Amino acid sequence: MKLQSFLGGLTFCKRNLNCLASMDCGTKRNCGATKQCFRRVRGIARSLLGMSADERKRREEQLLGRLTRLGILDKKAALDDVLDLTLENLLERRLQTIVFRKGLAKSMHQARQLIAHGHVGIRARRASSPSYLVMRDEEAKITYAPSSPLSNSGHPLRESLAGAAEMVPQPKGEREEET
Repeated sequence: MKLQSFLGGLTFCKRNLNCLASMDCGTKRNCGATKQCFRRVRGIARSLLGMSADERKRREEQLLGRLTRLGILDKKAALDDVLDLTLENLLERRLQTIVFRKGLAKSMHQARQLIAHGHVGIRARRASSPSYLVMRDEEAKITYAPSSPLSNSGHPLRESLAGAAEMVPQPKGEREEET
């Protein structure tokens, strides 16, 4: 029995290894913190199932509201959706991932480096933690920090990012609209 549970944990680690490697969490400590946050959310959702109706409703609204503000769940989500979350859902809301997806960096590693060196800001304030979970309303306000040399559009890194974006092939539907 113990060997079987050990192998189950090992399978979980192998399954998430590719996810954590692709998201470039940086250190094992950061990976562990992300996993812990994920486990905490799922644990709260499981504990809600055993509560009385009025207490459950209040706490369920709090949990779903928080996850909706973070952009992890939709507004119409239910408690079952919380239990269906994966680690990838949480990793997609990290500042590092969003900076890379918005095209402010060439790679996940470069996104992490830009954030750590203070080149990225949210609402014109520097952000220095790549693991910061970005709220849905903050996502559109992520740019280069005003005091960063990268805020200048003539910076070599920004020019190389713009050149790389032009070289990306567009889907057929978008090419026809432009012509």
